[in-house]
Amino acid sequence: MPAKNIVKNFVSLLLKRFLSVEERRDKEIGSPKKILLVRQHNQFGDMLASVSLFRALKEKFPYTKIVLLASPENFFAVSKNPFIDELFVFEKKNLFKLSYLKELYKALRSGYDLAIVPATVAISATSCLLAGLSDAKIKIGIKSLNGKENRFAYLFHHRIDLDWRKCPDAHVSDFILDIVRPFGIKTINFSTSITFDEIDRQSASDFIRQFKKDEKNKLVGLHVGAGKPQNRWAIEKFEELLIKMKNENDFCFYFTGGKMDNEQIDYIQKIFGRSAGYFLDRTIPELAALISMSDLFITNDTGVMHVAGATAKPQISIFGPTNPFNWAPIGENKFFIRKSERIDDVTVDDLLELVRFIFKR
Repeated sequence: MPAKNIVKNFVSLLLKRFLSVEERRDKEIGSPKKILLVRQHNQFGDMLASVSLFRALKEKFPYTKIVLLASPENFFAVSKNPFIDELFVFEKKNLFKLSYLKELYKALRSGYDLAIVPATVAISATSCLLAGLSDAKIKIGIKSLNGKENRFAYLFHHRIDLDWRKCPDAHVSDFILDIVRPFGIKTINFSTSITFDEIDRQSASDFIRQFKKDEKNKLVGLHVGAGKPQNRWAIEKFEELLIKMKNENDFCFYFTGGKMDNEQIDYIQKIFGRSAGYFLDRTIPELAALISMSDLFITNDTGVMHVAGATAKPQISIFGPTNPFNWAPIGENKFFIRKSERIDDVTVDDLLELVRFIFKR
């Protein structure tokens, strides 16, 4: 047996020896005063989809303090969320720093009544271990996900089987509640939520004034990038769409993006230059504030899609390989287009027709 596997098995035996807890068959969790949620393993779109879980916990236990353990990749999605009382950012790169280890120890050993490790598309060994190291009196986690066993299930008193296959078109904000439904924790509001303040609104207003000269013009935002290449609608199609929209109406456009979207933004800037606005590398609350001031937001299937989904404004989301019934924002003004697993099968005319429909309403 390779030395690496020997070490891995030895560590696994140690963890099981010292951190395993006895499984409980009852569904009693009492009235927890302090809850630890560990969700450090997903991108920020997945974190935003977790808001229904945060809301359900607060509706069930309104006076409970909820501490969320997040990651540098997703914490900003809920930095001002009203359902989260305390946020701790878990950074693996700092685990060799004594000062950080003290902070982490304090965050995990703060007198929790309950610890929960939710999941949507993958089981996180790190999240399970962090919950196992906590001092929570009761720990709830995954027993299996879509039939795949969790090798760290022994860390949890209550071990829950999660399976998308039972209802393959379930929305993620509904599916994530399956981890707590056996304990009578639920909500009828599956919408996501992003809180922004007057500073965020002012930032958005200042940006709009830089390029929108006529109040009569409809303000349309677009997110033309995506972390996954297969989720990007062709940039040339966005170009054609905007030209056709401008020929039909007095639209005013702006584009959102971050460092990973540089290629798409550079292309757009060469085409539209200063006639459009570019809201780049901004905070999530600022972005939500701007979209809330817009008349329409058009986006690929990516994290920003969920930010727009947290607003009440009309939105069009373009889908390819992902099931939109699982991930598309929900609400009265929320629309999606999907033709096949190939996102570019969606045509410019498909988008244009939906844009016309939305503004005719």
